[in-house]
Amino acid sequence: MKSVREYFQDFIALFFPELCAACGINLVKNESSLCTTCIFQLPRTHFQLGAENPLAHELWGRFPFIHAGAFVYFRKGNNVQHIIHQLKYNGRHDSGFRMGELYGLDLKHAQQGWDVDLIIPVPIHPNKKDQRGYNQSECIALGLSSVLRIPVSTSHLIKRTHTSSQTKKSRLERQQNLKESFIVQNGAELKGKHLLLIDDVLTTGATLEACAKALTKLDQVHISIASIALATE
Repeated sequence: MKSVREYFQDFIALFFPELCAACGINLVKNESSLCTTCIFQLPRTHFQLGAENPLAHELWGRFPFIHAGAFVYFRKGNNVQHIIHQLKYNGRHDSGFRMGELYGLDLKHAQQGWDVDLIIPVPIHPNKKDQRGYNQSECIALGLSSVLRIPVSTSHLIKRTHTSSQTKKSRLERQQNLKESFIVQNGAELKGKHLLLIDDVLTTGATLEACAKALTKLDQVHISIASIALATE
C-alpha cells in the first residue's frame, strides 16, 4: 500500500511532471532528470577504457597532468547540447548531478583506478553564481562524488575576476581572458594530493589549463582533469 507521501508525490507529478532535460518528454517513475532512451543514446567517448585518448594528446605539453577524460561528445544539435543548455541557462541543476552520476558509473565500471583524493569543480565568479543560483560544475562534481565516494572541495580554488563569455573566443583569446583569474586558498591542505578538476564543457581547454596552472604552483600536487562534454565539430 502506498504511503501518504507517495500519493502526494503522484498528485504533484500529475500536474507538474518532471521532464527529460534532453528531449523534454515526461519522465516515468524511477527516471531522474533524463529519460532512459536519452541516456542510452548519449554519445559516450569511452575514453575511460584506455590510457591514451585524443583529449590527452591535445593537452600534452600545456600543463602537467596524470589523466584526462571526458564523458560524452558535445555537437551542435545533439542531445548533449540540449542537456548543457538546460543545465546552464534553464535552472536544471539536477541534470548536472545526473550526468555526474552517469560518468561516475562509467569510471567505476571501467576500474580505471585514478586514485583521486579530492574533486575540485571549476569555479565561477560569485556574481555569476548569484545570478544562476549554482555552479554547474559543482553539480556535476557532486554527482561524481555520490558514485565514486570522493569528497568535493569548493573552497580551495576560487575565481577572483569576472571574465567575459568564452563562447566565441579563440584559444589564445580564451587564455588571455582567463590569465590570473583563479587563485588557490589554503594550499597547504592540498600537499601530496591527487586532485580531479571537473568542468562542464571542454572546447579549447583554456579554463581547465588556467585552473591546473594555479594548482600546480603548489608543492607535491598532482592533477587529473575531466569534463562532462568534449566539444567537437
